[in-house]
Amino acid sequence: MSIHGLQSEQEDEQPSLHHHHLQQHEYHVSSMAQYQRMYRESVEDPASFWGKLAQKLDWKVPPSADRFLAYNFDPRAGPVRLMWMQGAVTNACYNVLDRHVLAGHGDKVAYYWEGNNPMDKKTITYGELLDEVCRFANVLKAKGVCQGHLVTVYLPMVPELVVAMLACARLGAVHTVVFAGYSAESLAQRMYDTQSRILVTADGSWRGKKLILLKPIADEAISLCRQKNHAVESCIVLRHLLSSDLRSGGNLLNGCSKESLEIEEGTEDVYSWWHDEMSRQGSDCDVVWVEAEDPLFLLYTSGSTGRPKGVIHTTAGYLLYALSTIYYTFDFRPEDVFFCSADVGWVTGHTHVVYGVLANGATSVLFEGVPFYPDPGRFWEIIDLYQVNKFYTAPTAIRALMKYGDSYVKKHSRKSLKLLGIAGEPIGPDAWFWYHHVVGECRCIVLDTYWQTETGGQMITPLPGCTPLKPGAATLPFFGVAPAILDQDGKEIKGPGEGYLVIKKPWPGMMRTLYKDHDRFQKSYFTKFPGYYFTGDGARRDEDGYYWITGRVDDMLNVSGHLISTAQVEAALLAVHDLAEAAAVPRPHKVKGQCLYCYVVLKNGKFFSEDLKTRLKQSVRSKIGAFADPEYVHCVERLPKTRSGKVMRRILRKIACNELEFGDVSALSEQDVISELLQSKCFIQNGH
Repeated sequence: MSIHGLQSEQEDEQPSLHHHHLQQHEYHVSSMAQYQRMYRESVEDPASFWGKLAQKLDWKVPPSADRFLAYNFDPRAGPVRLMWMQGAVTNACYNVLDRHVLAGHGDKVAYYWEGNNPMDKKTITYGELLDEVCRFANVLKAKGVCQGHLVTVYLPMVPELVVAMLACARLGAVHTVVFAGYSAESLAQRMYDTQSRILVTADGSWRGKKLILLKPIADEAISLCRQKNHAVESCIVLRHLLSSDLRSGGNLLNGCSKESLEIEEGTEDVYSWWHDEMSRQGSDCDVVWVEAEDPLFLLYTSGSTGRPKGVIHTTAGYLLYALSTIYYTFDFRPEDVFFCSADVGWVTGHTHVVYGVLANGATSVLFEGVPFYPDPGRFWEIIDLYQVNKFYTAPTAIRALMKYGDSYVKKHSRKSLKLLGIAGEPIGPDAWFWYHHVVGECRCIVLDTYWQTETGGQMITPLPGCTPLKPGAATLPFFGVAPAILDQDGKEIKGPGEGYLVIKKPWPGMMRTLYKDHDRFQKSYFTKFPGYYFTGDGARRDEDGYYWITGRVDDMLNVSGHLISTAQVEAALLAVHDLAEAAAVPRPHKVKGQCLYCYVVLKNGKFFSEDLKTRLKQSVRSKIGAFADPEYVHCVERLPKTRSGKVMRRILRKIACNELEFGDVSALSEQDVISELLQSKCFIQNGH
């Protein structure tokens, strides 16, 4: 999964935005000179740089400078490997909870939990969270879970999700969080792949007006595992829907009998209720100290490009990088209230809802719902309610909210906001400026960040207080990250230029391997350009050294011999302000080799017409060239997206090419979108 900013078509028209409006605040990195000094040390002497930051954490055995980093990025020289802080011993749970409670911060709020229903709220302190984590760790111990065991967590955005993750970390067990709402087949595939024998789930949850019944999905997944001769020995079920009238008024849930969510008689040897298990355990649980390179969690990518990859992150390196990226990228302060809208089922949630924020001792909002329920002002209502000052969301959400206009934003004050972050996918110029001008009222810094599931934290990002902004630019590398741009022959491009984005050296938050598939790890990331980590993305570096992400390399289009990135085309389309979203894919062409097939989603109140089609084509021609003139413009109600908000271009390519075999679509958030797209395609003619 790539998480990045997009090259802006308005780059030449817009000046850099300096932070003169916020210079009264002393930042952790307050000048470009300071950034350059720190950056130079981070890449030239990583043991010194990261060793100082490691002192923010507690260690049973601290890291030593002589064993701080060992790695090989060149498969020709032997197996790819990287090891940070060998010999050091620590525990992630201890560092995100016990350390703060022992320092006297047990009464500080860890989470403001905001349920899907605006009336459904809860506050959890660090002390309360530690008690719950210890109890659940004891539950897991009673079921035989110990260091190195894998536990599957299939929960909605509720406090118990964080509790389950940290309980695993406390025991040295490895958690694998599966997004709540993935199909039974996807859940079963992950449990079978990991041979996980413990599943933690809930009866169900609401996302807006949509009811998601999780226990029936879990039941089916357990049955599918059984058919493959893998026994899930214990399924712990949280009563979430059934524990509150706000979530389950009446006898039925959207026509579903509540009895279907109960534990059936005769299955008690496998199934148990969370609250029953917790009531039998005490709140004392010793920490299991683990080696720095022991795995902390396994997280599967969405599978939008084929078989899901199980990314392994390790304890000390990931935790140090998560702490550091929150501290510097978001200029963390103890009084901050942080709100990251990402689901914990994705890496953004792991780092910015759980480990990174808790490692810094932050107060965060944990939000179960969606930005449009009960109305499209929900984000801004939450920001006012909890006085959020650091906000992090996805361009998908911003573009979707733009369609409803400015009124839902402006009826809330948002005066507490200081920083606005973006992650998850490319953002077009329109969305960037709306976020900056309307949401941030031109007084908040916009952090357009680039990173991946594989990287653990931001790789290329502005730092508040020192990085002049260019709308749509990912800007400059984070500490310890040494990017390079290569041409197709693997030669490094110096100065301004465009090509393949690679990283020369390891950083602490980098994944160590793919679960049970180190060969795929090497082939996916190190074989194309031996000696470098290949991101899979293209990038351009400008005359100021800023990096602009041009999109996934496998999303490049070859039209009449011209190589074009989908990001370029989509930015040109989105320069026409009638559009909310756009996606460009290749379609075979007898003469050109490939031609452009463009899907567009209109803003509310806008209508598709010949005039609009002409303006869209003219925008692409003027910004890229006549050779890029779209052959097809297909107006649709919505785009197919994964549950993390990424556009599933594979599906769009197949529809454009009249192919009906879509392969694995379990990552698709709304299954009916395919039939909707196929139906609308029946009316598409050449050029329309």
